[in-house]
Amino acid sequence: MENRNNVTVFILLGFSQNQNIEVLCFVSFLFCYIAIWMGNVLIMISIRCTQLINQPMYFLLNYLSLSDLCYTSTVTPKLMADLLAERKTISYNNCMIQLFTTTHFFGGVEIFILTGMAYDRYVAICKPLHYAVIMSRQRCHTIIMACCTGGFIHSASQFLITIFLPFCGPNEIDHYFCDVYPLLKLACTE
Repeated sequence: MENRNNVTVFILLGFSQNQNIEVLCFVSFLFCYIAIWMGNVLIMISIRCTQLINQPMYFLLNYLSLSDLCYTSTVTPKLMADLLAERKTISYNNCMIQLFTTTHFFGGVEIFILTGMAYDRYVAICKPLHYAVIMSRQRCHTIIMACCTGGFIHSASQFLITIFLPFCGPNEIDHYFCDVYPLLKLACTE
């Protein structure tokens, strides 16, 4: 199969062309990123260092915090570096890695964990006497595995749609990270 990609690097247009606005955005994102890290690590430490980890709701919350850390760490550091850089580029391979991990894998895992937490609360409210039996440790591990599997399947399907697209023309992405829809606009096919 011949290589139909002439594009090896994508140019991310980002938020603004004004350097002052980008520095302001960098400072804002830096504070938000530090707050996200501190908040999620504090939640995880609080759950792990107490007996809360034995309760299904907190077990799921621990994994939600972990997936949130992974989710924000796949885009935010590159975004902040690009805010200070004059030329904002990302290689084709790094773009595909970011596409797979960002909103599709970790974002999917987060959504599925939130669904698992909703199921946990449903059981706690509607079947309180059977709660301990229904939401066993084994069931919690199964929910987490199902969330990761669901996130992987969703991400793989989006990734496979994009990886086989030919890119032969413009390489400017009007976005601040690689995502399916901006890449579809650049593809040399319908």
